[in-house]
Amino acid sequence: MEHSGAARFHDSLTQFKTYEDYLDSRVTPMDLFYLQNREFARKLVEHGHKGTILSREEFEEKKAAAQAAEPAKSHACYNRSRPMTLASAGKELKDNFLKALAEREEANRSGKMTAIASANSCLKQGVTLLFFFHVMLSLSSQLYVVVMVFVQCDLSVIFIRDHNTLGQEVSGYIDYAHRLKTQDFEPYFSGKKRLMPGRSDLCYCNWKTQVSTSNSSPNFEVIYDDPNGLLFKNKRDKKVLNVDPLCSPGEDSSRTFLQSDLYVHVAIYDHNIRTV
Repeated sequence: MEHSGAARFHDSLTQFKTYEDYLDSRVTPMDLFYLQNREFARKLVEHGHKGTILSREEFEEKKAAAQAAEPAKSHACYNRSRPMTLASAGKELKDNFLKALAEREEANRSGKMTAIASANSCLKQGVTLLFFFHVMLSLSSQLYVVVMVFVQCDLSVIFIRDHNTLGQEVSGYIDYAHRLKTQDFEPYFSGKKRLMPGRSDLCYCNWKTQVSTSNSSPNFEVIYDDPNGLLFKNKRDKKVLNVDPLCSPGEDSSRTFLQSDLYVHVAIYDHNIRTV
């Protein structure tokens, strides 16, 4: 219920052409009657005197995300039958970070799953196996061999530290799979735009203004009050990803530090979800 409510809220932002239109939606005829000034009424709304309101930056981010998601929703049935188009396809990527994102795009975009068979040492001895659903049994020389098929899919969390257009140092963690669903990545891979963390991502911090935010995503829950520091819990397998560079990233997770000509500091955390 909570997730669907949030989705409806984000969708409703597309009806507003500008941030001013968004503010006007909170201004009542009674406000205008007493204030006699629409700009003043907007300022009162913007500063939270009429309840919780998005900042201009948050409005632009969430509206862009909602607009990017609209084609996917309106053509959901059609898209299921279409071959996947990757934003990185056909691009000549020179930067290590963009290359790493391209390598992970398909898996994160589709929730690509891979079947992995695991058996005891008898498998190496040529025991014939009869595969049957998730658990298979084979009888050979009165020996049972149990083969478990694990299904795994990959999700990535991106860490970026760099300077924004105002020259302020910002850093944050991005749920790559979620961003791929809500944004067009072609401008990033083509070099027209730079991928940067924002207030709607898993974590964001502007070190100049001291503004920081955290938001759970469809894939990860943010744990920011743990004694071990910032953690992300995967919502499917409940395993925890530790982003402390001095600690292990956790079970079924890996960390890749990358040298990039485009950013001060970047790293990618990959989490394997394995289910039997």
